[in-house]
Amino acid sequence: MTVISSVPTAPSPSGAARPARPLVGELRLDAFASHRRTVIPLGPFTLLAGGSGTGKSTALRGYEALARLAAGDPLEDVFPEPGAWVPERAEADAQGRRGFRLGCTVEGPAGPVRLDLAVQAEPALRIVGERLTGGGETLLATALRDPRRSHVQAAWHTAGAVPVTRAPLPDDRLGTALLPLRVAGTTAGQLRVLAAAEQVVVALRSAFVCDPRPWRMRAAVPVGEGRLTSSCDNLADVLHRTRGICAQRHARLVAAADTGCAGPVTGLTAERLRDGTVRALAGRGPGRSTPLGRLGDGELRYLAHALVLLTGPQVLGVDPAVEVPDAMQALTVLADGLDRDLDARQTRALLALAASVCADGHVRLLGTVGEAAAATARGTAGTTVVDLGP
Repeated sequence: MTVISSVPTAPSPSGAARPARPLVGELRLDAFASHRRTVIPLGPFTLLAGGSGTGKSTALRGYEALARLAAGDPLEDVFPEPGAWVPERAEADAQGRRGFRLGCTVEGPAGPVRLDLAVQAEPALRIVGERLTGGGETLLATALRDPRRSHVQAAWHTAGAVPVTRAPLPDDRLGTALLPLRVAGTTAGQLRVLAAAEQVVVALRSAFVCDPRPWRMRAAVPVGEGRLTSSCDNLADVLHRTRGICAQRHARLVAAADTGCAGPVTGLTAERLRDGTVRALAGRGPGRSTPLGRLGDGELRYLAHALVLLTGPQVLGVDPAVEVPDAMQALTVLADGLDRDLDARQTRALLALAASVCADGHVRLLGTVGEAAAATARGTAGTTVVDLGP
């Protein structure tokens, strides 16, 4: 695996200021589909490159799985077909068990915090081990003691009269996400555990999977709450809501559309139709407009990605940690096939826009691209390219 970064490597934790916002700085995948002990460094704008079968999309799926578990989703909802994520040639142990491992490191006010998760996929889906570490100490450790029971035995750092607290936790949920409900926070050790767990949860759960589907973006849509879906099929409803919210961001979106679409774009609007639905329009000059449904697939995908980057979590279908101020959170956009259907001009424009937006720290992007886009990205300032090829 090759990493090419256009930004300097972060100094060691001993000499570096801790980030104000929790950020996932590393993703780890082991025995997860095609990945074997894969470690992926993550910057503000990270692109995964490599040929077909190198695990680019699988890596994004691993990140998404951790994000959903951190948000409280049960394991069976995150992995409805768990055996599909175990390497085909992986042999079962004496008890017929097969599984995989996921992990990440989160930087933030609590310092680097490491989360490692062992998942049993067969014969029954369950979490069989979890470890949360920070500052050289194990803050939470879980283990499956009795396969007949639907829980794991957990132990978390207390540093009080009793150094460790032990209790059962369900084997289908991320224990780290449950700690704020289980730890009292009455000792210095408990406060350290809470700070580390909350840092990991806040960093992971603020993720948005962006998968624009042009064939679903062309039709008029009902007026809703204006929260953009993952497929961006309600783009017209979002434009209807957001056009007047922030004139500066909307102007940047129009400028991006003008760069990435064929022909001039002087405005982006949404009109209400007689049946109560709305459709999006691209202004073409005084008195002229084109329904976005007439645009090509590449233009629609480009426009959807630009909208996600320029609007941020305020209009996206995400569930950030409401108890944490917006200034302390960073949205991570997961975009598989960021350059799909885009021509070279659109690719350059979208990469430049992403690098610019991600530089301010409020939005991060982890995407996959083909070889041509990866070559362009290597010359784009602020971009980290990780080559997953051999």
